[in-house]
Order: sequence, then C-alpha cells, then structure tokens
Amino acid sequence: MLPELKIQQLRYVITVVDEGGFNAAAKRVHRTQPALSMAVRELEQRLGQNIFERGGKSQLTPFGKFCLPRFRELLGQHDRLVKDVVSQADGKQGHVHIATVPSVATRIMPPLLAEFIERFPDLTISLHDENAHYVCQMVAHGEVDLGITSLWQGEGELEYTHLFEDKVGVVCHRSHLLASRSSIDWRSLQGEKLIRNGTSRLLMGTDASALVENSAFYISNMISLIAMLEAGAGITTLPKLAFPEHNQNLCFKPLQEPDVVRRIGLVKARNCTLAPAAQIMEAFLLKSLRGGEK
Repeated sequence: MLPELKIQQLRYVITVVDEGGFNAAAKRVHRTQPALSMAVRELEQRLGQNIFERGGKSQLTPFGKFCLPRFRELLGQHDRLVKDVVSQADGKQGHVHIATVPSVATRIMPPLLAEFIERFPDLTISLHDENAHYVCQMVAHGEVDLGITSLWQGEGELEYTHLFEDKVGVVCHRSHLLASRSSIDWRSLQGEKLIRNGTSRLLMGTDASALVENSAFYISNMISLIAMLEAGAGITTLPKLAFPEHNQNLCFKPLQEPDVVRRIGLVKARNCTLAPAAQIMEAFLLKSLRGGEK
C-alpha cells in the first residue's frame, strides 16, 4: 500500500531548503521549530528514508535530493488545481451558453453582454439565436445553460422566471393610412390584408383573433416578412422588440384594443444546479431585465 503524502509536509520540506534551515523555515510558516521538525520527521517515517541529514538538518540526503524536484512539481500541480477549482467555484472562470429569441439577441443582449464581459473578463459566453420553441428545447436538452424566450405554454422540465413584457403593435408601410394614427384598435384592422407570422398567435383568444384566422399570408422568416411589408403587400403585428426600428419604410403603431403583450422570461432546467459561471449570469440577467415593459 502506498504511503499517503500530506501536501503541508511537502511544503515544509521545500521551505526548509529555500530558507536554509529549520529555524528560518519555522518563522516563514508561522510554526514552532519543534512542530515543523516533527512534521518532517513524520513524512520521513512514512517514506522509510531520511530526507535531511541528521548531522545537519538543513542538508538533503541523496534521497532528499531525489525528492525535492518531485515535491516542487507536485506542489505546483496541486496549487494550480486548487486555483482552478476555486476560480470555477467562485464563477471567476467558466463558459456560459445562452439561447435567446432573435429580437432579444439583437436589441437587448449586445449592451448587456458588453457590460457582463467587462465585469467578469475571465468568463466566456456563447449566444445562440433561435425561435422561442427551440430555445426551450435547447435548455431542456442541456445544450445551453439558460434561455430567454416567450413561452407559449408551460414546460414541465423547465423553470420559468418572468423578466418583462413586450407590447404588441401593428407594423405597416409608412404610406399606409394606418401610419398616421397614434394608436390602433382591432376594429380598424378589419378588411386589411394581415400577414401572419410566428408571433401572431399572441392575438388568439383576444378580440382580434378573427383577424388572424382570416389572414391572407403566413410568413415565418423575418427577412421575408419585412420585404412583403415594404412592398405594401399587407400589414402585420409584431412585438415592439421584433420591429426593425431603423427601417425607413415601415412604422410601428401600438395596438390598444386588445392590449396584447409578449411575456419574455428566463428559463433553465428544473431541479438541475447551474454551473457557478451560469449562476452569475442568471443573477446578472435577473437584476438587469426583471420587471417593466420594453
């Protein structure tokens, strides 16, 4: 059976050599000289060989000279490992994977992640831009640590924390008659060519559900949807964050009746402990985004 080596005893041996004697080493490690000598002697007994010559206790034996570089190597590996483990536990090192819906990825995350990286420079981040359903799937399957999404229905394996509400409005070409209005109700949209998109289901179950059911088109891709709107092919409804705010040809008008919002929240796997780095990210996102309306 191999003897167990105590890290502190190895450190004492190296300190004796580096300080040139037991008395100086004892002062360095804040121990009494007899206590330090006893610890070294216990190590020698475990190994079955003297490390220091008995005539001059600060002089290494041939066996001690063999051990010294190996003790230094072992202590170096030990200290590096401890540093890495502590840094990981403190969240000072690590990698965080996040998935978000596209509107949050482009409108909200850039300044937030810039601030986060400045505060935690040793943490690295992967940001995945996916639709709401796939964001939930990625979290549930363990592909990412955290997700920011709009949940259509509760997911049993996910834990959801509400962050903010994103108001839904009507998007149309600036030349459209609706563009002159400050706000719009669903009755004003009757007879309009509504182009459905992935967020149109937010209107279902409201007074405006008939508009969705009788819509002329369905387009899931945002680039194609914007092209159709710019061509004057119809109007659509979008959450405010999903509206391309720098587009010169389109405008966003709040939908007042019904007053519809998209709920955005943070999701993580239920009954599963996040890695320390992900815990820091979770706390940062909750503090930065929780509450309010976008």
